[in-house]
Amino acid sequence: MRVLPVSLTTVLVELADLDETLALFAALQAEPIDGVEEMVPAARTLMIRFRPEVISPAALAEQVGRRDLSARIEPSRHLVEIPVHYDGEDLADVAELTGLSVAEVIRRHTGSEFTVAFCGFAPGFGYLVGGDPALHVPRRKSPRTRVPAGSVAIAGAFSGVYPQESPGGWQIIGKTPVRMWDIDREPGALLQPGYRVRFRDMDAAGRSIDVPRPLPRAVPVGRAEGPQFSVLAAPIPAVFQDLGRFGQTGQGVSASGALDRSAFNAVNRVVGNPVNTPALELTLGGFSFACNARAVIALAGATVSVTVRDHAGMSRDCQTYAPIALEPGDIVTIGHPRKGMRTYLAVRGGFAVAPVLGSAATDTLAVVGPPIVTAGSALALKQETAGLSSVALDETAAFDLPGADDVVTLDVVLGPRTDWFTQQGLETLTNQLWQATPQSNRIGIRLAGDVPLERRDSAELPSEGTATGAIQVPHSGQPVLFLADHPLTGGYPVIGAVADYHLDLAGQIPVNAKIRFRPLGPFADIAGTR
Repeated sequence: MRVLPVSLTTVLVELADLDETLALFAALQAEPIDGVEEMVPAARTLMIRFRPEVISPAALAEQVGRRDLSARIEPSRHLVEIPVHYDGEDLADVAELTGLSVAEVIRRHTGSEFTVAFCGFAPGFGYLVGGDPALHVPRRKSPRTRVPAGSVAIAGAFSGVYPQESPGGWQIIGKTPVRMWDIDREPGALLQPGYRVRFRDMDAAGRSIDVPRPLPRAVPVGRAEGPQFSVLAAPIPAVFQDLGRFGQTGQGVSASGALDRSAFNAVNRVVGNPVNTPALELTLGGFSFACNARAVIALAGATVSVTVRDHAGMSRDCQTYAPIALEPGDIVTIGHPRKGMRTYLAVRGGFAVAPVLGSAATDTLAVVGPPIVTAGSALALKQETAGLSSVALDETAAFDLPGADDVVTLDVVLGPRTDWFTQQGLETLTNQLWQATPQSNRIGIRLAGDVPLERRDSAELPSEGTATGAIQVPHSGQPVLFLADHPLTGGYPVIGAVADYHLDLAGQIPVNAKIRFRPLGPFADIAGTR
């Protein structure tokens, strides 16, 4: 067992195999360690997020090291049958890689009983183990940018079904019409850890298979009248956010949440809202809306201009980090940022937005949360009075916001896979400036550097948990800095992670700005392991 640093609040426990991982996961669920907040099991690792004010990494490592890893988990009595059309575009390649005929590949896949070891990558994506060893094949050398929802695929010792359209590098052997993820179902993920799974060939002669119909989606009934903001312009769709969605990792759902938590908290204080009242996250400004009621709003985060025009056509300029009183007929226009990337809009009493899985955070990768906000959207105002406090007049930004021409220094915790890179690769990470590219979004900042990061070899990494702030390095050597909507697990090595106290700053880095990574110390295993 090794315990490796991930960030200031997360460690990665590396184990011998999946059995040990599941045994440790079960042991920590049965007898929790005080201070542990969340765990993400994977192929040979268990990622643990903890509260450093309760337990230190070394003490956590010492307690984890005492747990019994010999126990084996009994499979669930719950069996899920998944009908498949075996017509995947990689089926012939899998047959060639295994030395089997296409018919034999199908026979062996349908002849196996799988177990859901863990969930990750995307909501409803279960990593299935227990298949025929003859079907163990590597990932594709070049991952696809688009894998259709329902694609049945294999990679290494795993089988899985893509729950939604997404990028992916597994070998596609078929497609199922069954929905792996349905937010209107309880639970939303069809596959849960421990469930048994069998695949059935829909095209086999004489076989009849019932395909469950998806539940009808509940359509929220909006109010045509009532206090609301009518969105006039949203060049980039806005999203509702709060502090995040926790406790759903078992379904493959990560936390998401506001990218600049300091600005999110500040904007609610300005209007006197309770902590964690949902607000709108605006990217790159240009947002405009009309108000049909009296309201008090505020904006915080990126440095933007704010103009309010009344029904008579008179305009006034307003400031961020200050309460703004609105009257019926007022139109609010938010300019493009001079500094920073994201602005938070709050209204006193809150927006009438329904939580999804306990949170109003919109996860753009997982497609979980309230709908995105575009031109033509009507945002109902909750006008809650309970729990309100006085507006705040002395709020300011928590840090200097970066501009497109700036160099931003981010502190980094090295690990957990720093030793997968050469010394030259590590020096390139810390000595070279990295540019934020236009391909960046809430999932992550895609970086470009003159020299790619050099790895020791091209070995494949079994999927393991990833944390917000992780610097993941694909085969290109050009890293991606994961932000709040990152996948729960990933299959590329993480060379380091941005320190938690710099995550808000990372969420405000605009396109073309340069980033310098500053390690907090050398990479090393955490003491206390056995």
